[in-house]
Amino acid sequence: MGIRQQLDDDVKAAMLGGESLKVETLRGLKSAILYADVATKSRDTGGIPDEEILTLFAKEVKKRQESAGLYVQGGSQERADKELAEKAIIEGYLPAQLSEAELITIIDTAIAEQGEGGMQAMGKVIGAVKAKAGNTADGSVIARLVKERLNA
Repeated sequence: MGIRQQLDDDVKAAMLGGESLKVETLRGLKSAILYADVATKSRDTGGIPDEEILTLFAKEVKKRQESAGLYVQGGSQERADKELAEKAIIEGYLPAQLSEAELITIIDTAIAEQGEGGMQAMGKVIGAVKAKAGNTADGSVIARLVKERLNA
């Protein structure tokens, strides 16, 4: 079953269960997918593929995390909690994230393949790690770990 169908089924189930936050969040995701379909002019051809939808969801998770941080700074814990609850709902659609140990293994392999050391290789290493990890790792975590490994 594709992500679009899963979203539709989950929206129906949330509506029947009276879960208003989940309904609101999932409808927002459907809207984001539709916007991406229109932006890429792929709406008539079935829309963007599931891999791109997962990338879109990862961006939505990051937005929720940043918004929650800003709400906490602004003294609005209730709004921050709502953002974090939405983030948790969206994360349910993303693949499991790699642990730091697994990422370090991938990073060490990428550094060895590049053959270069030092910070000038950072961009190439990050690109190689992102290509291997895909949506299973956060870009900021990858960048931090690569920097630590290159400085070591």
